[in-house]
Amino acid sequence: MTFRRTGILAHPRRPQSAPVARDIAALLRERGLKTWVREVWTEEDIQEEVKDSDLVVAIGGDGAMLHAARVCAEPRVPVLGVNMGNLGFLTEIINPDDFPQQVDRLLDGDFWIEQRMMIRAQVLRDDALLASEDALNDVVVSSNRVTTTVRMEMYIDGDWATTYTADALVIATATGATAYALAAGGPILPPELLNILVVPVAPHLSMNRPIVLSQGSFVDVLPASGDRSPALLSVDGRILRSLEPDEQLRLQASSRVSRFVRMRDRNYFYRSLLDRLEPRIDAPPPPALPRRGLAPR
Repeated sequence: MTFRRTGILAHPRRPQSAPVARDIAALLRERGLKTWVREVWTEEDIQEEVKDSDLVVAIGGDGAMLHAARVCAEPRVPVLGVNMGNLGFLTEIINPDDFPQQVDRLLDGDFWIEQRMMIRAQVLRDDALLASEDALNDVVVSSNRVTTTVRMEMYIDGDWATTYTADALVIATATGATAYALAAGGPILPPELLNILVVPVAPHLSMNRPIVLSQGSFVDVLPASGDRSPALLSVDGRILRSLEPDEQLRLQASSRVSRFVRMRDRNYFYRSLLDRLEPRIDAPPPPALPRRGLAPR
């Protein structure tokens, strides 16, 4: 793969990423690449520029990577992530200062492209399509009111499976397995799997185990009979719309996939994840507390 035109996306809400974007663009221009830079952007803003690009460099954390990956999926443009966030599960270059050392490897073709499945969420009413969106991480159905549970019927491949009463229901890809689904007690899945993961959040007297579906399966989620409150539907952390009592949510593998530029070994995933779950750093010193008795007034 040869890169001729590259887009560089700063983080729209982190002004400190803008100078980094400009420096990366200048470095790539010195190497003969055409570049474009966006410091403030939305997915809709950059669609046309992405279509004419061979590579997109996204600066920020996993949120920036999710936005970039979704807009780059349809034109099949790979994304290289430069971390300036807190976790950076999806980014490849750990620190912006490391980018100049990686340029030669990038332009010499010393990398590989990792493909990750996306899931398509479709809202239907009487078989009429009302809304459709692709997610790289997850689709979440939750109550639109704090401290209120939702009751949802779940069907797998057209057959009834169970009724959930829970704070939320997370339907995730293998990529999303290390996000909300992991925090809710779901399993760790390697990113190359093409399975859908279903994880209830704080289920009450209902199925409380995560379910990993077979590759190619689809899921339907419907508000349970008698639950008249609309649920809230979010895609990759972004609210899409309400899910009304007479509507149906269908989730299945998308025809689109996200592509990430990787320079690490192909078995990088577990080491990268475990380093975050068990960081190899010294614990902070304990706070100064009185040994016994009440704290002084």
